[in-house]
Amino acid sequence: MAATRPAVIVLTALAPVSWGSTYAVTTEFLPPDRPLFTGLVRALPAGLLLLALARVLPRGAWWGKAVVLGVLNIGAFFPLLFLAAYRMPGGMAAVVGSLGPLLVVGLSTFLLGQRPTARSVLTGVVAAFGVSLVVLEAAGGLDPLGVLAAVASTASMSTGTVLAGRWGRPDGVGPLALTAWQLTAGGLLLAPLALLVEGAPPALDGPAVGGYLYLALANTALAYWLWFRGIGRLSATQVTFLGPLSPLTAAVIGWAALGEALGPVQLVGMGLAFGATLAGQRAPRGRTVAVGAPFGSASKNGRKDSMDLTGPALRR
Repeated sequence: MAATRPAVIVLTALAPVSWGSTYAVTTEFLPPDRPLFTGLVRALPAGLLLLALARVLPRGAWWGKAVVLGVLNIGAFFPLLFLAAYRMPGGMAAVVGSLGPLLVVGLSTFLLGQRPTARSVLTGVVAAFGVSLVVLEAAGGLDPLGVLAAVASTASMSTGTVLAGRWGRPDGVGPLALTAWQLTAGGLLLAPLALLVEGAPPALDGPAVGGYLYLALANTALAYWLWFRGIGRLSATQVTFLGPLSPLTAAVIGWAALGEALGPVQLVGMGLAFGATLAGQRAPRGRTVAVGAPFGSASKNGRKDSMDLTGPALRR
């Protein structure tokens, strides 16, 4: 039986909620200054595990598409994300990441020829402003390399998001296999880079092993499967406006587990960002996205692209 749209939204939202813990796990448990190794350990074991479960390999043009998506969503995004986490306060990284919906609006205009709607732009601005109120108070100074890494990671994943929505999935392939392809491709890209740039793997203590296991299994294998499943079942706008849940979760974790304060301004910012997230879940006007039978293939839809990105449907 097909899941209802609210249920799909809730399950997809678990992914950014999980990702909100990444910064705390990285800074509290993992060895410092190892963005390539950390990205590799997060991606490759999760990808191989899901590949063993899916037991489906790409065919034809999907070999190239899987590599492109794996590079954008995993191979480039992960090390850039961890580099930003190592070099700048999590608050600043979260603010840059919250600009993702606006980047997707622009990329969809450029790559897909979609005209942005005033509502999608306004909602993206409100979400970014709300996140900034939550995290900027304790953000501290700016590190140029960290800022550049945060911007590049957001741009990389935003581009991957638009392309993943445009290409959909091939016939008979579910989100588990699509997730496995991307994680494996990204992890294989990172393996030689981590060895050449960072050298031999660092010595790991118990907390580091536990942190890496959490990142690989819950934070990556499960979370990315839910995320790419959501891309196929919801409009791109609906999925992308779940992104602010990640920095909001990070703020709550900082308050509950790390002793960080949440003042009135931050609470207002959380309300604005959460409201923008809810507003972003409104389905596109004029077209209905079929939940449970998403987007199909080009042969079934009679069109080259397999995901409807018309109107405000702009990003996961």
